[in-house]
Amino acid sequence: MDNRIRPFPRFHDGDVPLHDRSFDPRQVFTRIEGLKAGLTPYELRTRQYVRVFRGVYVARSVPCTTVVRARAALRIAPDDAVVSHHTAAIIWGGDVVTSSSVHLTVEPRQVVVVPGIRARQRARRPEVTMRQGVRVTTAAQTFLDLAGDLDLVELVVLGDRFVARRVTTCQELVEAAASWPGWARERAIRAASLVRAGVDSPPESRLRMLLVLAGLPEPTVNHRLRHPDGHVRRRMELAYEELLIGIEYHGRQHRTKDAVWVGDISRREELTRESWRFVEVIQEGLVVDPVDTVMRVERARVERGARPTGPLREEFRRYFPGQDGAA
Repeated sequence: MDNRIRPFPRFHDGDVPLHDRSFDPRQVFTRIEGLKAGLTPYELRTRQYVRVFRGVYVARSVPCTTVVRARAALRIAPDDAVVSHHTAAIIWGGDVVTSSSVHLTVEPRQVVVVPGIRARQRARRPEVTMRQGVRVTTAAQTFLDLAGDLDLVELVVLGDRFVARRVTTCQELVEAAASWPGWARERAIRAASLVRAGVDSPPESRLRMLLVLAGLPEPTVNHRLRHPDGHVRRRMELAYEELLIGIEYHGRQHRTKDAVWVGDISRREELTRESWRFVEVIQEGLVVDPVDTVMRVERARVERGARPTGPLREEFRRYFPGQDGAA
């Protein structure tokens, strides 16, 4: 038997080994599949391949994205396992605190003990679909699953993002939460009722939630001003349209990109001439001194003739505590 080290395999059409043209290392494969295709243990340890998880590989030329890692996890999980929770949220385009593990849901008594994979057992099979070649919980199911992991504000942020991505709707989330028997059902129901269509970014969601939880009236999301023919002329992220007050979050791109900055100035000048008043908020207004942000909006409302809100609700401080010396 020849025990000499074999040279790296030759490739056909970029990556496919000539000795097994049905084998494509650009798709995740198990160690057994690689060996059957003609690779050697030595070749699997070379820089041509990346070990995604123990016993699962992919060609190094393939970016190791969340989708690739999810596919790899399913290759070594029980046949009916499904990608769920944080990993599913990312695949659906949501914004959640990143997790280094791939999250799966499996049936009771099934165990997956692999570093980098977190498997949760559940007796009731979740709502499942396919996305990007991955067996994954539906967007609505993912929202419900994360009700136990995320706080109220971040769950609303996730729901707003899902709706913006058009992978679910506000009504679907409301209906799914109402019929869900999970232990975080009340949080899911409340968050679903606060999800809105037309939200552009997570900071916008957080800004709206800051005002609502502090007790101010909820502003209109994605308010649009139209030409007489119905075409949209200008839009505002948040607005009290009856008071002609616009509330907008400005990320760093508004200050670092000249084209965005010039557009903001032009739009603001145009609408100011039409008696609109703007309250502009940056990240510090949510993180450092949220009370100041709430009071700025409240002051604008009162100065435009609205009835004062009264004492702020204390609930907002749980989610927007501010920093020492500010809030």
